[in-house]
Amino acid sequence: MKKLLLFLALSTALHAAPEPVRFDFQSIQVPPNIDPQVGGVAVLPDGKVVTVFHRGEVMIYDPAAKTWSRFAEGLHEPLGILVESPSSFLIMQRPELTRVKDTNGDGVADEYETVFDDFGISGNYHEFAFGPVKDKDGSLYIALNLASQFAGVRPEIRGTFTDIGELDRKGMTQDKEWSKRSEKAGRMYSRVNWRGWVLKLSPDGKQMEPFASGFRSPDGIGFDADGNLLVTDNEGDWRGTSPLYIAKAGGFYGNPASLVWRKGWDKGDPLKVPLEELQKMRTMETGRFPQGFLANSPTEPAIFPKSWGPYAGQVVLGEMNQNRMVRYLPDDVAGFRQSTLIPMFDDTELGSGNHRVAFGPDGAMWVGKTHLSWAGAEGLVKVTPKDAEKIFTVVSCHVVKAAKGQEMHIRVSQPIGAQLPKIAVERYDYLYHRDYGSDQVGKAEVPVGNAIVSADGLEITLPMEMKEGFIHQVDLTPLVSKTGSPLEGKLLYYQATKLP
Repeated sequence: MKKLLLFLALSTALHAAPEPVRFDFQSIQVPPNIDPQVGGVAVLPDGKVVTVFHRGEVMIYDPAAKTWSRFAEGLHEPLGILVESPSSFLIMQRPELTRVKDTNGDGVADEYETVFDDFGISGNYHEFAFGPVKDKDGSLYIALNLASQFAGVRPEIRGTFTDIGELDRKGMTQDKEWSKRSEKAGRMYSRVNWRGWVLKLSPDGKQMEPFASGFRSPDGIGFDADGNLLVTDNEGDWRGTSPLYIAKAGGFYGNPASLVWRKGWDKGDPLKVPLEELQKMRTMETGRFPQGFLANSPTEPAIFPKSWGPYAGQVVLGEMNQNRMVRYLPDDVAGFRQSTLIPMFDDTELGSGNHRVAFGPDGAMWVGKTHLSWAGAEGLVKVTPKDAEKIFTVVSCHVVKAAKGQEMHIRVSQPIGAQLPKIAVERYDYLYHRDYGSDQVGKAEVPVGNAIVSADGLEITLPMEMKEGFIHQVDLTPLVSKTGSPLEGKLLYYQATKLP
């Protein structure tokens, strides 16, 4: 009898616990005979979705009618789109920023205009181009990839070639002996102008300002709600793990190859500049994505609209290799904006390949997928939250000085359950060096003092002694809300670039 009562009690408790709030994922059927990898997504005021595909088609999807129409074609590996009007789009092709425009109102582009193409192309397969994004003053920003040592340059190039480096123009040219010389090129290189830079353009594209350098593969570029230009980069040489930066005019963000194009550069081959000197020059990371744990290839940032409840105004970032996306929560410490990065959509139907992100007027999130011959996926997915206001998740994370060490203040969207579980914290770093990636170094458990929950149940104060420069990984897996809901986004990755 006692066993029966215990079973009934457990059964009642299980049935009483609310179902975790889920998201709705709808996979959109891509038109036939089109490579379904997505290089850009944007949503028009009427809710129609402009999708730019890998082989150069610009297609418009009507969610109401569930139909596609072709707006433009023939573009060269487009990797970004910005809507100017329902009949005019700016698209970042590999060779240029292009305006495609429908001038006669028939729904098909009849005008292709070069807006900007004053950057170098060596013919290397890795010279992608990303953007554009627009600031509040109308200026445009684009980002340019470095070239890869797995291929040389072509005999024909566009732009200016620099001889700064171990190999001259002939030595850099691709031929059957390239593999024997490739290491001398540097793992990633910038031998034609502005590779590894973010460029700022006037609204009409006629004027260009070299804005920021030191990037490797800046596939994600976009603004947060405060007008900061966010740029994600990918793990590789001079990238211990994938970083997130706030890019500012004149900033250098770590990969030295692009420094040859800095005005007045007189230090010779930047790959031979001492590590200590580069370390002093560079702007540190706003956030880092632990490789293989949080993200492998972070991509485009976008801002959640009001309809997403506790996420409203925050930034979400795509991730190509894992079945998730990532949220960004800023924290200003000692004059530097660093952040907490949090996994999102874990254990859902989202899938991998999450490359481009845009929100519609109804609040729906549209995710374009790609793999570009690496890990990832393909297609277009629509994501909508269910009962967004009921989602239990972290909404902010701030670090302040304490009598001994620091305190981390974690605020959540719903009151915490009466029993606060033990919270585990560990820290680790990644090396800044010319090698490809880095193991976690300096890994250690962080002793946590007695956690305190605020009277309203919405904030946890965690006393701990943090270490400057390290990622602090906070495990909130056991945390549940007062109503029994599990936390959405269970691990926090706090980048302590500075400490108060």
